[in-house]
Amino acid sequence: MDSMNFVEAKKLYTALVRARKFDEKVGELYPEQEIRCPVHLSLGQEGSAAGVCAALEIRDKVWAGHRCHAAVVAKGTKFRPLFAELYGKVTGCSRGKGGSMHFVAPEVGVMGASAVVGASIPLALGSAVAAKLRGEDFVSAVFFGDGGVEQGTFHESMNFASLHKLPVIFVMENNDVSTATVLFKRQANLDLWKHAEQYKVPGFRVDGRKPQEVFKLAQTAITRARVGEGPTLIEVMVERWSVHVLTSERYKPVTGKEDPVVNFEMFAKKQNLFSEDEVNKIKKVVDDEIIDALKFAKESPYPEPEELYLHV
Repeated sequence: MDSMNFVEAKKLYTALVRARKFDEKVGELYPEQEIRCPVHLSLGQEGSAAGVCAALEIRDKVWAGHRCHAAVVAKGTKFRPLFAELYGKVTGCSRGKGGSMHFVAPEVGVMGASAVVGASIPLALGSAVAAKLRGEDFVSAVFFGDGGVEQGTFHESMNFASLHKLPVIFVMENNDVSTATVLFKRQANLDLWKHAEQYKVPGFRVDGRKPQEVFKLAQTAITRARVGEGPTLIEVMVERWSVHVLTSERYKPVTGKEDPVVNFEMFAKKQNLFSEDEVNKIKKVVDDEIIDALKFAKESPYPEPEELYLHV
């Protein structure tokens, strides 16, 4: 694997830490029952979102599914509107109406998330069509789970993107379970990345526990898209550490699993990309942002009744 520089390593590690600490805090707070919307945590899967988003530019667009936290946070979304959204406050990114599965932050290129499996894929496709028609220099990346491959929208979008050489990256996060049903009980062919072959699209599989490898592969895919060579399918093998959707259950880490955040921290130190001091500085900045965001969210007002008639 090609070496990384300090700027790349810091951006990737910051994305990893922000994604991890955000979901750890959500998992910690959820039992208090002040967050009333269902939440799907990305704990254990951060290597995928952070690896791809760290390779994207601010102008690039990101679309996600129901387990959207890591992608939204890794792209650079501020914590204030996200925590406010979880608490149902009017200062939330969707004015308290969307909750966990409908985060949005167009100011950093996060165009939205959908609770419907695979529903964000054609939206990212449309974004890529717009980029090509308008001659705008941005790439669209869409995150979806292995269950998204079982939707017709995945196959239709892959075909159309290949046919028109659209600047879109399909990022399949394979955690081996669709809600609670394992992959081998749903799919005859477990090599999901090979679906790309039938649409003449480059397809790859990468270990999400090694974010630096996801990052480098994403860089290659993004470069192809920018120069008009079309889409890429990346299957990222990840591990989901929490139940499908939190209710009143606390997050409990699965023992014996490799940690993408720790793995990259060790890699970066071994490569002399940054020191322990730099690691601690990044963590401190993220911790401070969480403290500030929670105070903001809890002090923010709930929507007024008139909000029911706005934006519908």
